[in-house]
Parts: sequence; C-alpha cells; structure tokens
Amino acid sequence: MVYQFSNAETNMATTIASVHLLFLVIMTSGLPFHKAAGIETEKVALLKLKQGLLDPSHRLSSWVGDDCCKWRGVVCSNRTGHVIKLNLRSLEDDGIDGKFGGEISHSLLDLKYLNFLDLSMNNFEGTKIPKFIGSLERLRYLNLSAASFSGRIPPQLGNLSRLIYLDLKEYFDLNAYSDESSQNDLQWISGLYSLRHLNLEGANLSRASAYWLQAVSMLPSLSELHLSSCGLSLLPPSLPSSNLTSLSVLVLSNNGFNSTIPQWLFQLRNLVHLDLSFDKLGGSILNAFPNRTSLEKLKKMGSLCKLKTVILSENDLNGEITELIDVLSGCNNSSLEHLNLGFNKLGGVLPNSIGNLNNLQSLLLWENSFVSSIPISIGNLSNLKELYLSNNQMSGTIPETLGQLNELVAVDVSENSWEGVLTESHLSNLKNLKELAIFKFSLLPDQTLVINISSEWIPPFKLKYLSLRSCQVGPKFPAWLRNQNELNILILRNTRISGTIPDWFLKLDLELEQLDLGYNQLSGRIPNSLKFSSQSSVYLIWNHFSGSLPLWSSNVSTLNLRNNSFSGPIPWDIGERMPILTELDLSHNFLTGTLPVSIGNLYGLITLYVSNNYLSGEIPELWELWDGVPNLLVHVDLSNNNLSGELPTSVGSLTVLIFLFLSNNHLSGEFPSALQNCTYLRNLDLGGNRFSGNIPAWIGRTMPSLWILRLRSNLFNGSIPSQLCSLSSLHILDLAQNNLSGSIPSCLGNLSAMASEIELFRYESQLTVLTKGREDSYRNILYLVNSIDLSNNALSGGVPEGLTNLSFLGALNLSINHFTGKIPDKIGSLQRLETLDLSRNQLSGPIPAGMASLTFLNHLNLSHNNLSGRIPTGNQLQALDDPSIYSDNPALCGRPITAKCPGDDETLNRPGGDDQDEDEDGAEMEMKWFYMSLGTGFVVGFWGVCGALLIKESWRHAYFRLVYDIKEWLLLVIQLTLARLQRKLNL
Repeated sequence: MVYQFSNAETNMATTIASVHLLFLVIMTSGLPFHKAAGIETEKVALLKLKQGLLDPSHRLSSWVGDDCCKWRGVVCSNRTGHVIKLNLRSLEDDGIDGKFGGEISHSLLDLKYLNFLDLSMNNFEGTKIPKFIGSLERLRYLNLSAASFSGRIPPQLGNLSRLIYLDLKEYFDLNAYSDESSQNDLQWISGLYSLRHLNLEGANLSRASAYWLQAVSMLPSLSELHLSSCGLSLLPPSLPSSNLTSLSVLVLSNNGFNSTIPQWLFQLRNLVHLDLSFDKLGGSILNAFPNRTSLEKLKKMGSLCKLKTVILSENDLNGEITELIDVLSGCNNSSLEHLNLGFNKLGGVLPNSIGNLNNLQSLLLWENSFVSSIPISIGNLSNLKELYLSNNQMSGTIPETLGQLNELVAVDVSENSWEGVLTESHLSNLKNLKELAIFKFSLLPDQTLVINISSEWIPPFKLKYLSLRSCQVGPKFPAWLRNQNELNILILRNTRISGTIPDWFLKLDLELEQLDLGYNQLSGRIPNSLKFSSQSSVYLIWNHFSGSLPLWSSNVSTLNLRNNSFSGPIPWDIGERMPILTELDLSHNFLTGTLPVSIGNLYGLITLYVSNNYLSGEIPELWELWDGVPNLLVHVDLSNNNLSGELPTSVGSLTVLIFLFLSNNHLSGEFPSALQNCTYLRNLDLGGNRFSGNIPAWIGRTMPSLWILRLRSNLFNGSIPSQLCSLSSLHILDLAQNNLSGSIPSCLGNLSAMASEIELFRYESQLTVLTKGREDSYRNILYLVNSIDLSNNALSGGVPEGLTNLSFLGALNLSINHFTGKIPDKIGSLQRLETLDLSRNQLSGPIPAGMASLTFLNHLNLSHNNLSGRIPTGNQLQALDDPSIYSDNPALCGRPITAKCPGDDETLNRPGGDDQDEDEDGAEMEMKWFYMSLGTGFVVGFWGVCGALLIKESWRHAYFRLVYDIKEWLLLVIQLTLARLQRKLNL
C-alpha cells in the first residue's frame, strides 16, 4: 500500500530536510565564517593598540594587511585562528629607541582568547598598570617586568585565576618609585590559585611584610618565588601552612631581615634553588637545624640532597661549616652545583669532605675568616668551574691536586697568606682556565709565595685574566706567558721582576684592557707598539723605565707612569693622541719643558698629576669651557716643579675641583680670584710660591667644605680674615712664613672639625705638615691630622683663649711672631695636643699649671719669651726635660733649667704635721735600707779581696808589692814637688 502525503506533510518534510541540510553546511563550512568575523574584530583591536603606542623605531611597521597573524609579535591559534599570544617585549637589539611607550588601549579586551601577554622591557614613562588587564580571564602568562610603569600593582590582577606565570620584576619607573603610592600589599594574590611562577622582585611590599609568607602559602601550585629587594623586613620563624610543597626556587635576597636562618627553609622537600643573600642574616648556618640528628633526618628526607644552588652571601653568618658540608657530601648523590657563602664571618677549616660534592660547579667562599690550607680533596671536584677563596685567613701551601680540575675556568685565592712554591704541576691539567688571581695588596718585601714555573713549560690553557701581586715571580719576565695570546688583563705588580719587557711579549699582539707592571725593577724604554682595547688602563708605576713618554692607543683612559725615570717633554699632542684619558699621572719623573696646551682638550680628565718633575714656564689656559660644558677635573697636582707666572683664569671653570696642589713652584700674583668658582674645593695648597696681597675673605664663603688650607711660604700680607672661622670642616690651617699682621681672630676657636670628633671622609692625599719640630709627609692618615701653623709672621696681640676650645687639635705653632700677654690658662684643655711651639714671641707671666695635663704632648718649645715663675712639673712635662725648651726666659726657674726658684735651698725638714711624719718615716726606712746595703757591700767587698789574699800566698805578695811601689811613687812625687816649690821661692 502506497501511503500518500498531504501537502502540509510534504511541506513539513521539506522544511526539516532543509534545516538538516543547512545545519550540515554550517557544521562543515560554517567555521570560517565565525573565524573571519573573530579575526576582523581582533585585527581592529590590535590596530587601536598600535595607535595608542609610541613606536619610535617602527617595530610595528609590519602591522599592515589583512592577516594579523603574520604581524610581528602576534601569534594565532592553528586551530581557531584567534589571537592567543601578544609579545611586545623590547629586546636588547632594539636599542633605547626600540622601547614602546604611550598608552595601552582598552581594545586589548577584544582579544578574548589571549592567554599570553608580554609588555616587558619597555618605557611607559610612569603610567599606571592598566586595571583592565585583570579582565583578560584566559591569561596564563603575564610579563610586565621593567616596563617603567608606576603606582601600585592593581589588585584586579588577582582575578586572573588561570594565570600560571606572573612576572612584575621592577615594573616601575625608577624616577617615580619613591612615591608612597607605590607601596603594595599581597591580598590580591589569593585568587591566583593556578600560579606556578611569581616574580615581584623590586616591588615595594613593605605593607605585606608581616604576612607575606602566609599570603604565598595560599598558592598550592607555586614552584618559583622571587621576592628579592621587596622591603620585607620580617622572615617568619615557622611556616603558617604546608602548602609550599611544590616550591623549588626561593629567592628572598636583599630584604634586610636581620634575623637567623629559620628552620623551615631546609624542610621544603623539593627546594632546588635558595637565595638569601644581602639579608643581614646572623648566627650560625647550623641554627637552621636543631642538631646533627636533624641534619641527618633532612638528608634522609631528601630535603638537602636535592639542593642545587645555595646562595647565602653578603650576610653576617658566623661559625664553621664543617658539619653542614659533611652532611651534604654524605648524600648518595649530592645535587649541589653552586655554593656561595661569600662575604660573611664564617671561619674554621675547610673540611676534607668537601671533595665528595662531586657535582659542585662553583664554590664561592671569599671574604670570610677561613683558616688553614685548601684541602687536598679539592682535586676530586671534577666538575668545578669556579673557585673563589680570596680574602680569608688561609695559609700554608696551595695543593698540587688543584691541577687535576680540568673543568676549572676561574681561580681566585688572593689575599691569603700562602707560602711555599707554586709550579707548573699546580696548573698542568687546567685546560679550560681563563682567570687566575693570586695576589696580596701589601707592598711588604716578605713575599712568602714563589711562582717557580719553568721557562720551557707551555700551558694547556689560554688565560684572559691573570693577576699576580706581591709574590715572587722574577727575576725575569715570566716566559711561560709567551703563548698567552688571549690575555685581556695582565697584572704583575710587586713581583720582583727586573730587566726589560721581552720582545716575545710585544709579538703576542695583545689588545689589553688593563696592564699593571707596577712596583718592580723593570727598565729600558717602553715601545709604542702596545695595543689596548676601549677604556683601558695602564699602570707602570715605581719602576726604572726611561726615555721619552710613550703614547699608545687612543683607547687608553688611565695612564699612570709615576715614579720612573722618563725624561724629555710631555708630548705636545697628548690631548689629541689620547683623547679619552680620565686619569693621567706622570709625577716623580724627570720631565722638562712646559705643560702642553693640548691637555686642555682632555674634556673627560678627572685627575691630573705631574708633580715632582722639572716643568717650567707658565701654566697655559688649559681649562676653557668646551661648548659650554665645564671641565670634569677633580684632582690637580702640579707641585714641586719650576712653574712660574700667575695662575690662569681658566682655573675658575673647574667647578667640580676638590684637590688643588700647586706648592713649591715660582707662581706669583695675588690670590687667584677665579678660585671663587671652585666651590667644592676640599684641599687647597699654594705653599712655597710667591703669591702676594691679602688672603681674601671670600674663601670662607665660597669654599665651605675646605679641609686643608695651606698658604705657607708666600708673600701674603694683611690680617687673617675672620671669615675663615666659618670653615667648619677645616682640620689643617697653615699660613706660616708670610708677612701677615694683626691679631689672631678670636673666632678661630670655632673651627668645629678641630673641636670635636667629626666623621670626615677617609680620603688619601699627600701633604707635608710641620709637626714635632720637623716636616713630616702624610698620605694615608692625612685626614686624622689636625694642625694650625701661623708661625714666622708679624702677628701680634694675645693668644686667643678660644683656641683652647679646639680639644682635638694635634699641633699648634705660633712661633716667631709678636704675641704678648699670657699663655691661656685653659691650655690644658687641648687634650690631643702633641706639638706646641710658642717660641720667639713676647709672652709673659707664668706657664699655666694645666700644661702638665697634656698627656699626648711630645714636642714643646717656649723659648725666647718673657715667661716667669716656676716651671710646672708632673705627668708629660717630666719627660720633656730638655732645658732648651725654656731657654732665654730669664725669669723662669725650676727644673729642668739651672735657675732655682726662691726657697729651693731651704731645709725641707719643716714641721708639717702628719705629712711630715709620713715623710720622716719614709726617710727613716730609706736610711735603714741604705745602711743595710752598705754593710752587705762592705762585707762582700772586704772578704772578696782580703779573703783571697789570706788564702792565696802569691796574690798576697803581689798585693803588698803593689802597695809598696805606690807608696814609693807617692813619696817621690811629693819630694819632686817640694823641690820645685823651693826653687820658685828662692827665685
């Protein structure tokens, strides 16, 4: 039977079929329709983002055309075609101009499928991190590090529940970071329960200091945590929960916790990398473990044995590390690769068990107090690449087993007390060695370590860095370096090398970054063929090099040739040939001629030392402004030459000058007014010249930071300006040997640097100071010298009482002037005084009794005055018993001079009550002891002589023969004398 459909049913069937057909078409070909629509929306969003960004290097020039998936930094899904990754990170190759800036458009929200966003290493110039980033709910990777944002981290980022990787390291603009609005909390991270990697390095988390550990413990999947330099002042002693079981990397450096190492750190079972450097941690490392049993237990749990990197450097940790190393080395297969305990206070010996850390690649124990020698087992560390043991208290010999470490790249065992001989056996298998440092900064002659390497030996390595200082390498230049053609830095200072630089060294054709051959006995001429890399340094100080000055590559920035025998003129074109010099030291040579004008072209020059030569002529206008840019000179020393004329006015352009030494030349004219511009001057020495006129009052106003003012041995006249009293940092004032007149300003006692212990900057500078009656040269401790010398002038009036306020004054010389009146009664207040010279004045009155309390006084001269009365006694004055100290003071009396005071000849035994009784008792006791000693001496002497004569007959006969001969000789002399007198009387 054939069933016939009605029209309605037919239409219904057709409709259903059409719907099914349409669905099938959509299922098979509808995706491109949605894909195209989706990509068009995302393309528009990207173009809006581009429009808001500043792109000075046109990195987004490829963002054209229809297919945005081909644009730079854009990645689309292979399956859906949607934009899933946007990488706009600035790379080093992009340069400074390659950094994006501007604003981040809200159009990013149209990238619905975005799971990766990297805007790091850009410069958004202090704009805030957009809050809407927290709405990109599919994000799994977010990196905004070093992008120069500002403000707080928006808490909306806590909505990114799918986020696995979050890097906000130094997200801030350095210029805006000090703002309090940059202080962050960590409440927002609780929603990031998928997070595995969290880096907030440098972010200000001071608000979260009390609960940061609790906050991160809420992230159960966290495996890496970087919170260095976050201002976290609290390191909790215990874990609030045990959720950090997945943590493998923990970086908490530079937070200043100021605590001990908590025990929970080494209980993290999966911990591989631990960095607690720069955290002010104290106590022993073993404080992290209750006892050795705990250590063993942790080892069995695998907590310690999984550690690959331990960085605890730059702390205050103390104690020994023997027990810790023993446990770590006892693991079945120790994973430790990097151990950095440098810059602490650790001590003791390095245990032999350190040789069992067979995976160790770097061992950094420098700047501690380890003692004894390097253990022989060091040769077992076959994977070791870095060994840093410098600046400890180690001693003994360096073991030959060091030569077995064929993976070793860098060795630094400097600043220890090594002894013995180091031979090629110590270096024989170090085929990968690039850096070797064995030195001491001491210049003492006792060099206990000898480097005795055969001149025939050819090393298996190619060094880039070699530093040997204060050990015996000589007498010849080390021939084993003849194949080291990759050297960048060569330091052979104070190594007893003599002779000339060999030709083979020149043929190595090195391009050196640093060459230091100082403090040897090298001689001969220096060839100009040496090559140097950019910004290089050359130190050939304290040798016997001779000939003309060498001019090397224009790359040299530091040239130090002091204390040699170079002669001839300074090359006239030195400023053109070596244009980037920042330090030039040619002092203590035999250079002649004038200062080249081309030195003025060295616009980067910071130090200029040409003292102690034979330079002559005037100082040229070296320091004119260069296109309006002031000169950078900080140190200038032209002293001890034959320079003449006036100081050029261009010295006023040295606006950052700190040290100026022009002493012992023939310079003339008035005090250089151009120096008013040198407002940062600390040391000014114009001594030993022919400057004249008044000392300007503006010194006290324009040079407020002056430490030293030395104008001695010139022709200055007029009075001492009272404005000098405002120089609160002045600790050496030397105006001696001029024609100054008037009185000493009473306010000179206000020089606070000499009145109290002020923390001065520990600077090094050489200066000759007259103390203790002689000229002494100070260098390393110059900053400790406090001295006032106004001697050999025409000053008058009284010695100001205010000078006695300078309780830290070490030397006061007012001799050869016209001072009158008394020595101040409070002179005893100068408790640090070592030298006092008031001689050749017209001082009168008694010497104050308080002078006896100057316990540091070791040089005193009060001669040639009108002082009177008894010289005080007691304490330090007892030792100063040279009568010349008080000579030519007619009215003085008492010891040590011969003049006696009234009453000195009277009998001392006057009635004096109890005191006299005590004196009499003491005198009586002394007399008893005297007679007892006298009797004992008589008995011993008498029987020693007479007893021998009684016992030995031959001695007795000889003795009486001698007495008889003496008697006969005396009788003869008397008779002859009487005969002569009789003859004279008869005449």
